[in-house]
Amino acid sequence: MKCFVIAMQNEADPVVRAMRVDRDLKFCGKRMLTGSVYGERAGLIVCGIGKVNAACGTQIAIDELGADSIINLGVAGGLNKSVEVGEIYEISHAVQYDFDLTQLNGGEIGTLDECKQNYLPLTVRGAYPARKLATGDRFNDSPTDYKLITKTLGADIRDMEGAAVAQVCMHAKIKCSQFKIISDMAGAGSTTAQYLSNLSKCFRTLDRELEKIIKL
Repeated sequence: MKCFVIAMQNEADPVVRAMRVDRDLKFCGKRMLTGSVYGERAGLIVCGIGKVNAACGTQIAIDELGADSIINLGVAGGLNKSVEVGEIYEISHAVQYDFDLTQLNGGEIGTLDECKQNYLPLTVRGAYPARKLATGDRFNDSPTDYKLITKTLGADIRDMEGAAVAQVCMHAKIKCSQFKIISDMAGAGSTTAQYLSNLSKCFRTLDRELEKIIKL
């Protein structure tokens, strides 16, 4: 079964509207749905914001719904001119920019203890432009974070869930596809103000592209 793991209910609403739901319940504090979307059997976990929530939601999808493929959807922040507000991008690689064991193992920032490289590869379908994602448990306009994410890690997009989803899928040995819609751009004013202003545009993009994503 394909399973969507999505942080916020408003991000998940386009999937819920398209789903013929046969089960809708709370499991470990998270909304869990099953049904069909555009003729495909599918599940959905609304996991909540942040890396721990995302990891929990992904594991629930695998253990409780028998997911053999995870699709992570959501809005995210753009970091450079290779992305545009309201447009959708496929994630080719994801890294946790707030995970730092450099003093212990001498590796690059974001390198998990069980890995040799900091970026985790994802399944790329080739339907949209591919970009690199940096994930961390912070929503801010910090110049320090921006420098780390762009100059040190070379990421194009930032969010708060994607790399955690990728880590769980890596260990479970199942496919993980991620699609991010840009809600705000670094350096273009308040991230919060942009995010709130552009949400409706992002959701229209998701409504338009959802059938294509589920059928990839």
